[in-house]
Amino acid sequence: MSRPRLSVYKTNTKIIAQIIDDKEAKTLCYATTADKDIAGKTPTEKAEQLGEKIAKLAKDKGIEQIVFDRSGFAYAGKVKALADAARKAGLKF
Repeated sequence: MSRPRLSVYKTNTKIIAQIIDDKEAKTLCYATTADKDIAGKTPTEKAEQLGEKIAKLAKDKGIEQIVFDRSGFAYAGKVKALADAARKAGLKF
């Protein structure tokens, strides 16, 4: 079985993370820094909280291993903070 993909997309104001099953073409879980429960002071803190949240949503659905898709964004700053937080919360990639 192939692993679902954690896709990260960022704009000037928010970061969006979703876990996608490419075989079924379905989004399994979705979270964004615009969610009311993400309340960090800096964009990097919000990215860390988003990583923890998406990992929790994935674990609730029984997903533990994923493929990380940074959508062409550099693996630095907010993208790295999100990935590190998701790993710390238990996702393996």
